[in-house]
Amino acid sequence: MVYQINGKNRKINIPLKNKIKLFALILKIGYRLDLLNKLVFLCKSKFLHIIMKKIKLFSIAALCSATLLVSCGGGSTKSGGGTKRFVSKTGWKPNDQKGWFFSGKKEKQKGWPGMVYVEGGTFTMGLVKDDVMHDWNNTPRRMQVSSFFIGETEITNYEYREYVTWLKYVFPPSDPNFRDIYNGALPDTLVWNNKLSRNDFSETYFRSPEFDYYPVVGVSWLQASRYCEWLTDRANEKALMDQGVISKDLYNSDANNSGTSSFTLDKYKGNDPEMKSYINEQRLKQKTGIKTKSARILAANRNASSGIVEKFRLPTEVEWEFAALGLQKDRVYNNYLEKKPKVEELRGEKGRNRGMFLENFKYGRGDYSGVAGWKNDGAAITSDVRQYPSNDIGIYGMYGNVAEWTADVYRPIIDTDANDFNYYRGNSPQQVVKNEDGTYKKVDAAAMKYDTLADGRRVYKGMPGQYERETVADYKNYRDGDFMSSLEAGYGRGGDSASASNMYNSPKTKFIVDSKGRVVLQKDDRTRTSQVSDDVRVVKGGSWLDTAFWLDPGQRRFKKENKAYGWVGFRVAQDAKNSTKNRTKR
Repeated sequence: MVYQINGKNRKINIPLKNKIKLFALILKIGYRLDLLNKLVFLCKSKFLHIIMKKIKLFSIAALCSATLLVSCGGGSTKSGGGTKRFVSKTGWKPNDQKGWFFSGKKEKQKGWPGMVYVEGGTFTMGLVKDDVMHDWNNTPRRMQVSSFFIGETEITNYEYREYVTWLKYVFPPSDPNFRDIYNGALPDTLVWNNKLSRNDFSETYFRSPEFDYYPVVGVSWLQASRYCEWLTDRANEKALMDQGVISKDLYNSDANNSGTSSFTLDKYKGNDPEMKSYINEQRLKQKTGIKTKSARILAANRNASSGIVEKFRLPTEVEWEFAALGLQKDRVYNNYLEKKPKVEELRGEKGRNRGMFLENFKYGRGDYSGVAGWKNDGAAITSDVRQYPSNDIGIYGMYGNVAEWTADVYRPIIDTDANDFNYYRGNSPQQVVKNEDGTYKKVDAAAMKYDTLADGRRVYKGMPGQYERETVADYKNYRDGDFMSSLEAGYGRGGDSASASNMYNSPKTKFIVDSKGRVVLQKDDRTRTSQVSDDVRVVKGGSWLDTAFWLDPGQRRFKKENKAYGWVGFRVAQDAKNSTKNRTKR
């Protein structure tokens, strides 16, 4: 035999007798290994046979169980995720052209230009620091908010001039019936007047193009609410033009937009005959998904809500504060990060803005913009609505520039015991008034109703051609100053009475307008104990006139709804459907 040792071949001689023994040993080892392999194979086969037998029995048992569950009304678990293929219990599929019912097309939710989607959620509403003013009206409380859209910026001078120009075009003030419609909507430019200061902006701020993208001021809560109603009509008008339902040359014909013949969402949804001259019925059927040639079926299914823009309104106090905080981007999984006073988060972090406050507010007595050549915010009064960075969800100007009207009637306490979901005080449900023949009653130009502003002007409650509405309930004072809001409520005693008095004894504003149109206030001789009433609304946020104390989104104030101010503006909001997207990792 030859072996290799240290890289060299070495030959070793083995006797023949030993070679025979070695060969026999090798054969014996091979035989035993073969027996062992056969034994292992047999064991495996027996084991697998047993396993397969058990699996077969289990499958039969499972099948029987499933059959039993189905026969008893049960079923397998399904994954969910929303309705995808729907068939009615009647057996008809949605919008089947052979059927009689058409629900319209389902459209993907998208924001209108200039609106930001705010996903709803729970948060702690109120202050996170000491109340040095001792108002005690904003203590922390837990609140839930549903999803909504809110304006990316405050309403600007440009946008509000669109409104008053449209009113002047459609309802000329030269017509005695329309005289107060345009005049009552104009901002009060005298808010810039100061008895110990020059009047620099009363003639230029609202009208000059240099201030187009500055927030409109001098608008009362009542005027802001009317603007939201007008914006709803104009947005839907434009959307239907883009869809081809309304003729795109609508404004080229004076007959279409003159007085009561103008477009309103009420008339569109109510299939008003006045709109037939400029509605494309064929295009309307395509957009709403009504696939039928039957006039009777078409009349029964006319669904004018498909493809329209959600109505605009003022945001509620809860919505405004939730949007200002921008908490969606300030969390880890399902926990919010530390909630700090906002003024601590408004300083620049990079470049020439490092350490500078990036908001427009008053820095101290006599300091509105800083030192010349090194200005803090570059604006002695208001500034462009997009002058400074937005918050984390893309909303500008929530901490300075101008404070803003919200929809809520002010009360010192938010009653979370009664409601902790989409809280809003001021509900006054309305319904459309009908004539005796069942048709909708429209606002008559000769019998219009008005609210009176603090400066004596009148602002319309409804424009001519709109459907007239009446208030069916008023919940402004619900659980407020009556028995049900007392500590003794619920202990076996009776509930509210119709004669329950309001706990707020606020001054009553009375005035007359003389022959020259001047407003003359009348003295209120009765003793008053409060300034809170049903006519005061919540104001949120700081302004160019306020110090840093008011920048915290939890702060709240109140002002008369019929009075305008040079430091208060507004932005709009819309309802939204909750997003169906899955939760994110962070």
